[in-house]
Amino acid sequence: MSIRYISSIGTWLLRLIAAAIMLQTLYFKFTASPESVYIFTSIGMEPWGRIGIGMLELIASVLILYPRTTVLGALLAIGLMSGALYFHLSILGIVVMNDGGQLFVYAMVVLVASVWLVWIHRMQIYSMIKSKTLKTI
Repeated sequence: MSIRYISSIGTWLLRLIAAAIMLQTLYFKFTASPESVYIFTSIGMEPWGRIGIGMLELIASVLILYPRTTVLGALLAIGLMSGALYFHLSILGIVVMNDGGQLFVYAMVVLVASVWLVWIHRMQIYSMIKSKTLKTI
C-alpha cells in the first residue's frame, strides 16, 4: 500500500466521522427532542437556534463529504463545534441531562476531525485566498 492510498483512506475516515456525528444529531434537533430543547432553552436560542444550528450542521456535513468543498465544510464545523464547546464549558456543563458527557465528546471529536481536515486541505484555502474567488471549488 502506498502512502497516498493510506492518506486517502484516512481523509475519508475523518470526513465520515465528522459528517456522521453531525448528521446523527440532526434527528434530535429537528424533532425537538427534550434534551435538544433543554440545551437550546438553557442558552436562550430555542427554537430558532436549534433549527438554525441544525441547518448549518447539515450544510457543513454535505460540504465535508464533497471532496472539492471539504475545507469549507470543515471550517464551518470548526465554528459550530467551537460554539457548542463554549456553551458546554460556560452554561451547560460537560454532562447534560445525564448523558455522561456524550454530546461534549461528540463535539470534541468533530472539532478535532475538522481541524485535521483543514490542515490536510490547507492548500485549497491558500489557492482560494490567492485567486480571491471561490472559483477553485
